[in-house]
Amino acid sequence: MAADDRLTRSEDELAWRLREAHRRVRVLPVSLPQRERLSRRLLSICDVAKRDLSHAAGRLDLFLLDLDALVSDTPSAGNIAEGD
Repeated sequence: MAADDRLTRSEDELAWRLREAHRRVRVLPVSLPQRERLSRRLLSICDVAKRDLSHAAGRLDLFLLDLDALVSDTPSAGNIAEGD
């Protein structure tokens, strides 16, 4: 592996945020169909990240805002574990 194959700072940050989003979706107390929809949406953001980092970052920002809203609307939101 060549030295220039390393991730840039923006790529590394986006990768970390995508991983965090996957973890958050996994621990959400939602129905299976809703979790599947969220997972598909997140996978499409990952696919966009292969071609356009800035567009993927923008879509991820919106996705995370939607997750925040979903968690705050959940009756047991205060009991959600932080994950692994």
